Amino acid sequence: MKVALFPDLVVNGETVPQAAIAAEAQNHGAPKGKPGIAWRKAANAMAVRTLLLQDARRRGIEPQPEEVGSGRFETDEEALIRGLLATVVEVETPAEPAIRAEWERDPSRFRTPPLWEVSHILCACDPCDEAQSAIARTRAEDLAARACGNPRGFARLASEHSDCGSKGSGGALGQLGPGDTVPEFEAALRGLSEGEITAAPVQTRHGWHVIRMDAVAEGEVLPYDAVRQRISDAMEKAAWAGAARTFVNQLVASADISGADLRPV
Repeated sequence: MKVALFPDLVVNGETVPQAAIAAEAQNHGAPKGKPGIAWRKAANAMAVRTLLLQDARRRGIEPQPEEVGSGRFETDEEALIRGLLATVVEVETPAEPAIRAEWERDPSRFRTPPLWEVSHILCACDPCDEAQSAIARTRAEDLAARACGNPRGFARLASEHSDCGSKGSGGALGQLGPGDTVPEFEAALRGLSEGEITAAPVQTRHGWHVIRMDAVAEGEVLPYDAVRQRISDAMEKAAWAGAARTFVNQLVASADISGADLRPV
């Protein structure tokens, strides 16, 4: 007799197809060689999804799919869940004193975007080619050590060794702001002080980079009136998410579920 690798997921008497859980598992990470972790995460997610759909149908909610992208619409199930949450989750708009108190807690959090003046040396490679990437990383590590040992020679190193077109200007990329580069590169910029060079190369889809922060212009703190609506929206969104979690926890607490391990979230 063939034994199922994973237990059936049954929610209030409704069995969730294992094929649906397998499809959902593709959206959940797990350590290599441990597919059971991804499966359990997927089973939990499908259990919650099933509970929401059951409650939506019990309430007689009709799906009204909305456009979520250019020519792309919600599925009926997505529309049902959205309709349910719109029906049962209600939050009040934050009061003015609460919004101002949130701003006064740390006004320095609300700034204009920073500007970075940056130079780099690129050791280009295809990140999917492990051998090529290893060679490029070794090159970059050597160049990083040389650059850190002689910061004034950075431009010469870039002009002689960089695989980027900026080598013609000593690796200078000019002024950059948030969103101007790939996320990995920007994350490195946010951790650099003026004049600092990355001691270890930074990997992006383009290869390995040795980065020098030439100058930093921190964003200016914005006045309350300029950020009031942003703060209000964030507070309302957080309150909505909390109320939605409470609603889901109530559904879980009153449900009969096997094949998933749901704890209050």
